[in-house]
Amino acid sequence: MREVSERLRGAVLGHPIGHSKSPQLHNAAYAALGIDYGYQAFDVEVPGLEAFFSKVREDRDWYGLSVTMPLKNASVDLVDELSPVARALGAVNTVIITNNDGVAHLRGDNTDVAGIVNALLHGGVGERPRAAILGGGGTAVSAVAALGELQARDVDIFVRNPAKAADTLEVATRLEVPAQLLPYEDAAATLAGYDVVISTLPPHGADALAQQFASQSAALDGACLLDVAYDPWPSALAAAWESKGGAVVPGIEMLLYQGVEQVKLFAQAGGHQDRVTGRVGDIINVMCDALGLARRPANK
Repeated sequence: MREVSERLRGAVLGHPIGHSKSPQLHNAAYAALGIDYGYQAFDVEVPGLEAFFSKVREDRDWYGLSVTMPLKNASVDLVDELSPVARALGAVNTVIITNNDGVAHLRGDNTDVAGIVNALLHGGVGERPRAAILGGGGTAVSAVAALGELQARDVDIFVRNPAKAADTLEVATRLEVPAQLLPYEDAAATLAGYDVVISTLPPHGADALAQQFASQSAALDGACLLDVAYDPWPSALAAAWESKGGAVVPGIEMLLYQGVEQVKLFAQAGGHQDRVTGRVGDIINVMCDALGLARRPANK
């Protein structure tokens, strides 16, 4: 019988993945908590995801996986169980792995919602904003749910292919978030009219839109942009937004806050819940150090 290593493994999966800062984030947290976990990055595309999950089940020495673009929707059908939020969104960014009697159990969850909410609150966004989302994929559904928690008055989702974004609109309806799909080509001319805009597009995905937006004359007067793509930074859209007087929340803030939630879940999976209790502030601050961010006040 295969020997299972004492040190449990974790990883972030996605494509491309070379830019990911998740390994620094997680490894810093586990070192501070005294948990002997390893964490690395694997470049995985959708066709190879099922085989990777099968290998994880076979190895039996994993505690969890972080799942990023473009794997969030595909992961839903490959786990044994879904948390209520992951089931409602049809998107998984966290896989918690437990091993009992030699059998691996994979539970899909979604910490992106908490990550977006806390990043926006940290950026000064209040309740009942008028909001827009760029893109309609796996991260967009989390943005919809986050804006629902902030009681957004209405949410306009700008997409290139309405048919592919139908599930996102369905999630909004299920969560009773007032949302509609709009043509992506109309976004540049209208973004200045929102209190908050969340770009869920991949790196460079909004570059052409940013150029169009930069040519508009409207001022933003402090309106907030959260661009989930944090590398390279600043993104073209963030630079254009800031130049017009808008406030920018980098996607690395979302990474920070969703990562805190993942660490809590992964620690519990390995029986280390006692190491986390009462130490969330410490986790946030060591993660900030790892990412080069300013530490948070104690009440954060």
